[in-house]
Amino acid sequence: MEFYAFNKENGKEITQFNSDFIMARIIQTNMKANIGCMHLEREGIVGYHQAVVPQLLLVVSGEGYVRSEKKEYVKVVPGDAVFWEKDEWHETKTDVGLTAIVIESKELNPGFIMPKK
Repeated sequence: MEFYAFNKENGKEITQFNSDFIMARIIQTNMKANIGCMHLEREGIVGYHQAVVPQLLLVVSGEGYVRSEKKEYVKVVPGDAVFWEKDEWHETKTDVGLTAIVIESKELNPGFIMPKK
């Protein structure tokens, strides 16, 4: 389990085309990728299981806890990205609710673009 950051502080100011915003880059892939939005309600859980392919969890709202094979949970908040390798055991849970984008692909290398947390 690795932790990365995609918050505003790790972004880059974009001014091209009269733009004025911050872009925090997340991932680049040449292979097929599945991208979804996961909504966990209060006391929600994604049960303990092995990742079928490399998986990147991007917390966009709420807060929760993640763990890998260790039984020690780590708190995650908006702007946190958690990466699990294929076959890595993991779990995600929340007390208050959590919304996250999930990217799954055989080819994921978040460290290529995002800074480690």
